Amino acid sequence: MKRILDHLTRAQLIALSFLILIALGTALLMLPCAARSGRPTALVDALFTAGSATCVTGLVVFDTFTHWTLFGQIVILSLIQIGGLGCMTIITLLAMFMRKKISLQSRTLLVQSAGSLRLAGVLRLIRRIAVGTFAVEFAGAAILATQFVPRFGWSRGIWASVFHAVSAFCNAGFDIMGRLRPGSSLVLFADNPTVILTIGALIVLGGLGFLVWSDLIQCRFRWHLCQVHTKLVLLTTGTLILLGWVLFFLFERNAAFAGFPLGKQVLSALFQSITPRTAGFNSVEMRALSEPGTALTIVLMFIGGSPGSTAGGIKTTTLAVLVVNAISAARGRADTTVLRSRVDGDTLRQASAIVMIYIAMVLTAQLAICALEPMASEDVLFEVVSAIGTVGLTKGITSMLGAGSKLILTLLMYAGRIGGLGFAMTLSERREQPPISRPAGKILVG
Repeated sequence: MKRILDHLTRAQLIALSFLILIALGTALLMLPCAARSGRPTALVDALFTAGSATCVTGLVVFDTFTHWTLFGQIVILSLIQIGGLGCMTIITLLAMFMRKKISLQSRTLLVQSAGSLRLAGVLRLIRRIAVGTFAVEFAGAAILATQFVPRFGWSRGIWASVFHAVSAFCNAGFDIMGRLRPGSSLVLFADNPTVILTIGALIVLGGLGFLVWSDLIQCRFRWHLCQVHTKLVLLTTGTLILLGWVLFFLFERNAAFAGFPLGKQVLSALFQSITPRTAGFNSVEMRALSEPGTALTIVLMFIGGSPGSTAGGIKTTTLAVLVVNAISAARGRADTTVLRSRVDGDTLRQASAIVMIYIAMVLTAQLAICALEPMASEDVLFEVVSAIGTVGLTKGITSMLGAGSKLILTLLMYAGRIGGLGFAMTLSERREQPPISRPAGKILVG
């Protein structure tokens, strides 16, 4: 076994850890005690749910509260927490707790798993990730408890607060509001600023990336001392939230927000701008969205959060780098610069590869599901992008899909969690680059 593991690349080891976690979650969710009916859940449905939880997506074939018992909900929440932090991070934390020595090979694996830029200080970053995660989740749960405890009682209110705080911070989108109305998510709390703003803040904090947190803490929130990566993530995230906020308000005020008071419209527009990147909670019915609102949601789901975070998608920095590169090319500049720093060629190639891989997987999955299911291609596209972006928003077709379509979506969620480029790397062999350079060929583009 050790000989096999030694031949695997870091990307393949990370992918394998998620596969093992999904398999374990599937087995636990198939136990009779996990379902309220007292009968084992079908393999495909248990696999889909375990994959969705581990990959922090939020797409579900059953309402989480009405189908799963407390044991099943605990399994789901555990998969969300471990999947959100990353299996390698959890293993390392356990080893550090037991005072085990972390090998150099394990540290290099953590660099890729945690989204760090360098090997030095990676264990310090892991500690910060653990402390920061549990501190933010505890604070979020405490705030949510002020709203949920009066409504549900102490035990149920605290459980709902913890569940939704962890689910929001990990950008998972699972909810247990089926107690009030199955499949309602946060629709019944759309006019509650405390719930909506707390969940929204947790989503944003979880989607920024652990490296951004560490950098902000290290430089004590002084902008001029932040790394270029941190500045780019914060600027892109802020721009996307503000732009989405304005556009959703304009698009939906006479559609999904029709009849809402002005304050509820503004709050709903803000939350609708945040949740597609990549949380999966919804405070309005997705089927009520206008066509431009639906298109904007798909775009935001495709972009997702930031590298090294609990979010999916192509990532904010990938979008920023490609936009800046396009502007530089249009101006005829030889170099691509962002925030007074040059973007190297490897970064540009990786960004282009990520986008092309995601587009190829989206289109392939959409064609396959459309061939299997008699459903509108727009709804299928929404579902597919939601899966690969690990979002969890749906037009309500998830439970109506056949076994083949569910397996396709499960594979997309898995690919989206480990990253499109990482997923492609796990399928490729490790080969040495030949020490030669091919002659350049002239190719017209554009």
